[in-house]
Amino acid sequence: MTSQTITVAPVRKRARVNTDPARAFEIFTQGMKSWWPARQSINQSPIAEIILEPKTGGRWMERGEDGSECQWGEVLAWEPPSRLVLSWQINTQWRFDPDLVTEVEVRFSADGAGTVVELEHRLDGYGPAAEQMRQLFDGPTAWEGTLARFAEVVG
Repeated sequence: MTSQTITVAPVRKRARVNTDPARAFEIFTQGMKSWWPARQSINQSPIAEIILEPKTGGRWMERGEDGSECQWGEVLAWEPPSRLVLSWQINTQWRFDPDLVTEVEVRFSADGAGTVVELEHRLDGYGPAAEQMRQLFDGPTAWEGTLARFAEVVG
């Protein structure tokens, strides 16, 4: 019996913001609630807080207004102010799955008086559902819209 490896192109998005990489990294990681779309929640309770613990191995999660918590993944690489890698462990039913790992890498590069923010979501962890999930994450209401909202908030 042979195992089959599913490979799908990652979702790549970018935005330019009018601040330096350190400030962009800070807002992305510690101010996520200010720009993350409220509708993109896996909790039963509305998002009160989005927590990204600032260290490799830190948790990435949301806390609801009722105090409930839903983990999204964890920090795989913490390299301020230039790079962040997160595990996205939300399955096709939009629930946290500790056995699922896809990666979201975000790079912050100086660009004149601003910063270019490049996001890449690698989806191979979804296996046979990877292409279906790629289509969802590549749409205007997914990473594209989320990164555009980040750029609006940052300026």
